Amino acid sequence: MALWIIIAALGIVIDQVTKYLALEYLKPIDTVSVIDGLFSLTYVENTGAAFGMLKDHRWVFMILSTVAIIGLIIYLIISKPKSVCVRTSLGFIISGGIGNMIDRVGRGFVVDLFEFDFINFYVFNFADALICVGSALLIIYIIFSEFSQSKKNESALNAQNQQ
Repeated sequence: MALWIIIAALGIVIDQVTKYLALEYLKPIDTVSVIDGLFSLTYVENTGAAFGMLKDHRWVFMILSTVAIIGLIIYLIISKPKSVCVRTSLGFIISGGIGNMIDRVGRGFVVDLFEFDFINFYVFNFADALICVGSALLIIYIIFSEFSQSKKNESALNAQNQQ
């Protein structure tokens, strides 16, 4: 089985289990401090996009998310990227997209639960984290890949000029 499929499936399971636990145990109490002043678990029903942006535009996000998820899956199936980093990062992004899509379709909102108390930041969920980490990994890979390719081209040009 492809690496990205395993990563996506595992991410979806972890995301949905954490959201289920939040609904069962956190919703009735709202917030519990895990590390005082640093980190809390806070129950939030998010009707917007990642980190609560653009509230109440569920259908727009569902359409855009579906197109992005399908596009990434088609890319992975057709191009079969050799880079483990690319397959992993896209697996994270797909996993997070599907995890939040399950909530939007099934509940009409996305369950968020992780909150950093030491900064003024949105409450988020495991799927959001997967999307952010996957995107960051992909950006870093692209930057280093381009830098490496640029160095190779420069070396080849220098070798050619010395002949």
